[in-house]
Amino acid sequence: MLDFAQNALTAFTTLAQNNSGGGGGAIVGILVFLIQIAIAVVVIAGLWKMFVKAGHPGWAAIVPIYNIYILTKVAGRPWWWLLLLFIPIVSLVIAIILMLDIAKAFGKSVLFAVGLILLFPIFACILGFGSAQYQGPPAR
Repeated sequence: MLDFAQNALTAFTTLAQNNSGGGGGAIVGILVFLIQIAIAVVVIAGLWKMFVKAGHPGWAAIVPIYNIYILTKVAGRPWWWLLLLFIPIVSLVIAIILMLDIAKAFGKSVLFAVGLILLFPIFACILGFGSAQYQGPPAR
């Protein structure tokens, strides 16, 4: 019986020594998850304030797909542009045009639109929490 306990203890310590790297991976995974949650909260907050400024309900920022529909409305584009965002490659062009239109709708420059394209969470918060006023969709 003592021999069995000794073998079990040896096996357990060997496993513990061999699996010491798994804990580090779990910590990194948790940190990445927490960073993603923080970014999502920032995006939701920025969109919420942006939607309210544009006269749309703020809660729309937390509803998937519907928030993109509201973005098309803020940009002054038709609802079916939402469908174009599901087409590969076309979606990149449509997203860039939407960001340009959103920047113009808030009275911002093309350079600001580039910021929206590259760093959307930050620039959405600048639009939402900043002094920018919604001026309506840009004229075509």
